[in-house]
Amino acid sequence: MSTKKVQIGIKPTNKPAPAVADAWVESRSSGNKPKPMKRLTIDVPESLHRSIKAQCAMRGTKIADEIRDLLLQKYGQS
Repeated sequence: MSTKKVQIGIKPTNKPAPAVADAWVESRSSGNKPKPMKRLTIDVPESLHRSIKAQCAMRGTKIADEIRDLLLQKYGQS
């Protein structure tokens, strides 16, 4: 019976991350935190849902984005 040798990668080190990596992580937060969101669930007729979904697909948009825009038009931005 022969034995098969499997080589495992290099051993991890305890070296700290380079300062450049830390600076990058700290600099990428631009202070523009997204607004907290709340979920809104509504029931619509199947035919309306199908129509909305088809039109969003043709425009390449998401239903949630379209509905959010309509609600902002009606009720304004907060």
